[in-house]
Amino acid sequence: MNVINRHIYKAIREYQTKYPILALTGPRQSGKTTLLKSLFPDYRYVSLENPDARDFALKDPNGFLSEYDDQMIFDEVQQAPALFSYLQTLVDSRPDRMGGFILSGSQNFHLMERITQSLAGRVALFKLLPLDVQELRDAGLLAQDPFEQLLHGFYPALYDRKISPGVFYSNYVQTYVNRDVTELITVKDLRQFQNFLNLCAARAGQLLNLSALANEAGISQPTAKSWLSALESSYITFQLYPYHKNFSKRVVKTPKLYFYDTGLLAFLLKIKNRETLLTHPVKGALFENMIVAEFHKQMHHTYQNQSPWFWRDNHGDEVDLLLDQGLTLDIFEIKASETILTENFKGLAKFEQISDISLTAKGLIYAGDHNQNRSYGQVISWRDFPKF
Repeated sequence: MNVINRHIYKAIREYQTKYPILALTGPRQSGKTTLLKSLFPDYRYVSLENPDARDFALKDPNGFLSEYDDQMIFDEVQQAPALFSYLQTLVDSRPDRMGGFILSGSQNFHLMERITQSLAGRVALFKLLPLDVQELRDAGLLAQDPFEQLLHGFYPALYDRKISPGVFYSNYVQTYVNRDVTELITVKDLRQFQNFLNLCAARAGQLLNLSALANEAGISQPTAKSWLSALESSYITFQLYPYHKNFSKRVVKTPKLYFYDTGLLAFLLKIKNRETLLTHPVKGALFENMIVAEFHKQMHHTYQNQSPWFWRDNHGDEVDLLLDQGLTLDIFEIKASETILTENFKGLAKFEQISDISLTAKGLIYAGDHNQNRSYGQVISWRDFPKF
């Protein structure tokens, strides 16, 4: 069986000696427990989803931490919010002891809320997202075709247990998505929420019009905003915001909506095979989603602090991915094509023409296999972007 090495382990190892607590978040089934158990085989593991352990932690946090006072992995720790203040007191009482507690959780909102309130400055935070392209390539598991890879998805169970995408994502939606969401917000009609999730999938890679989304879902705009926030906290969706520094009011200022995993996205859109995808009107949006999500995954897995954006003006000129490097920018266009035309660089050329910010890199990411240097910019294969 191919072993998939998660690249984030290097950063976790580095900061294990610099912070008393490490915290790992990410979606359910992204491999957090497997990673932590393999990285810390000598640590004891307690899941706070276990009713007995949770009851002990909630009703007697002092006694709980007397029993589990060092070299511990606390999984789904957001289930026991009372622990956080006691952990603060414990680690502050022994300032020279680093890496004694590992916290993990799949609900970013609750976990981050507890950390911000009680453990700020004492925790190194990490995000483990679904597998990235480089992790799959290193393990010899990356598909030859980008659209096959897009459809198959990136969750470890698809490879470790060889579960078919249709079965995996059906169960994922029914159990993890519905369960996590209903813990975060009150949903009276799960079918209505499922419809909302499907409508979000249809808008992947597009500007997010929250009012139109709410109207089509038959819910109020505040409800739509709350439901979208729950999807983001459960690591299902994320938003990419527009870059508008030093530009006129003609620049679009609405964010774009993306999914962390394109296998889930394709499942929600009922796209089951490559032939259907290649003739589907959302082909370009799904490929763009895969590339933008890939950037986010590799950024977090290599513990890099980058600022991704997109840029679009009211004439339709656009840069799909823009990276703010401080005094300079990297700009990239994304095309779901295996052939490159000069006109594909139009958005990059327009941005370079009107921007007064220096460009460090300018490239076009496409569905082909070969990298090239052209006068208009770099041509980059989907397999090779990004390279941290």
